[in-house]
Amino acid sequence: MRKYISILLGLILLVGAVMISKKIIANKKKPKPTFAKIAKTVFISEVNNTEIPVIIKANGNLTAQHKMQLFTEVQGILKSNIKEFKAGTSYKKGETILTINSEEFLANIQSQKSNFNNSIIAIMPDIRLDYPNEYQKWKKYLKDLDISKKLPELPGFNSDKEKYFIAGKGINTTYYAIKNLEVKLEKYNITAPYDGVVTEALVTHGTLVRIGQQIGEFINTSAYEMEVAINAEFSDLLKIGNSVKLQNTEQTKEYIGTVIRVNGKVDAISQTVKAYIKVAHKDLKEGLFLEADLNAKTISNATEISRKLLINGKQLFVVSDTILKLIDINPIYFSADKVIVKGIKNGTKILSKPVLSAYDGMLVTIFENKKK
Repeated sequence: MRKYISILLGLILLVGAVMISKKIIANKKKPKPTFAKIAKTVFISEVNNTEIPVIIKANGNLTAQHKMQLFTEVQGILKSNIKEFKAGTSYKKGETILTINSEEFLANIQSQKSNFNNSIIAIMPDIRLDYPNEYQKWKKYLKDLDISKKLPELPGFNSDKEKYFIAGKGINTTYYAIKNLEVKLEKYNITAPYDGVVTEALVTHGTLVRIGQQIGEFINTSAYEMEVAINAEFSDLLKIGNSVKLQNTEQTKEYIGTVIRVNGKVDAISQTVKAYIKVAHKDLKEGLFLEADLNAKTISNATEISRKLLINGKQLFVVSDTILKLIDINPIYFSADKVIVKGIKNGTKILSKPVLSAYDGMLVTIFENKKK
């Protein structure tokens, strides 16, 4: 019985092996499946080599071209004026910004002038006797002398003898001492040297100010300067008088400035050169942040493309028929998001947008914007 069962199992295994082998042979004879090649759609642009200006991007804050810190050279109590001394108050040229009480100092000057007047009176008899020809001019000078006004200039000397006589009486010394006091008296009034506005006020009327104390800041609002740092390699290309386009950070307003100075020193750490741009506009304020586009030079027979299209910094994909090809180019100048390149023939079709996983020899189809 066992013998028959073993024979039966052997036959079943043999038949199964034959059937499996036939199936394997049949599968080998089936043709391999084919897959259709899919061409990726790309956006292109045709190269048109022209003259491309090199635009240097820079930024900075505006500073008033004419600005001064206000300090006191005398001591006293601040008096109130028609205009209150506060930030934002504007003044015309020659208008009084601040007045310091000078009553005590003025009284001292008038006392000195009175003594000077008496000194002139004391020498008049001597002049009449010894210098009769000079008497009338000194008499006129004495008549014009008013202690409430500035001292008139001393009469000219017609002889050395007269000069030595006047000097010996101490007239010259007293005269110049009083003139010095008159100059100091003017410092009790701080006047505007130009049309401008107070940007910082550190004192108010009634405050006691001391010599050398800072009391505020005054600026001219008609013109501003902006300091920008430029890469040293372009320092020789910047020329005084070049026009500069300026924009605010939102790029909603545009101004035109002019390069007025270029520093001759290169910063050792950043390898940059400071350039100064002058700009004037009623909307501008000190401290405003602006972005500048400086025209450094022009590159001929070149084109400008996006930096995203570069491969390894010096190659670019072009479309030849329906195939992507990788070509070598010559980058000339890199900006934040653009690069100026040479070495591409006119009419060459280049990618205008990067293609994901692109490779040399890739099959592509050009996107065509069909309009009805």
